Amino acid sequence: MWYQKEISLKARARGFHLITNEILEHINEIKNISVGIVHIFIKHTSASLTLNENASPEVRVDLESHFNKIVPENALHYIHTLEGKDDMPAHIKSTMIGSYLTIPIKGGGLNLGTWQGIYLCEHRNYGGSRKIVITIFGE
Repeated sequence: MWYQKEISLKARARGFHLITNEILEHINEIKNISVGIVHIFIKHTSASLTLNENASPEVRVDLESHFNKIVPENALHYIHTLEGKDDMPAHIKSTMIGSYLTIPIKGGGLNLGTWQGIYLCEHRNYGGSRKIVITIFGE
């Protein structure tokens, strides 16, 4: 069985945001899959998706802080600067982290580790709503 859905996530502030439950709210069909995969793709170049700690909010704060240090704003070598000081760093961070996740499905749910959650990584100060394509394959 194949299933695909496009959803819009609400606008969020810059940072790393846990969105596992928001994704699951949109894919009730997963409950009918005993084994399979879910592919989650973000249709943007200044935000990204990753898996990480789902319990401690400090992890998300530390990730934002770290990425801001390794990819600073206002670097003199940036040529693409017309869309704001946060734009080129956002593209770089998105490339580093990635635009999709593939997660196994087992017994009608995501087969994640105990402390894993899905993050929306918003790299712009005012990124707006983000579009996500969710594709499920399984039986």
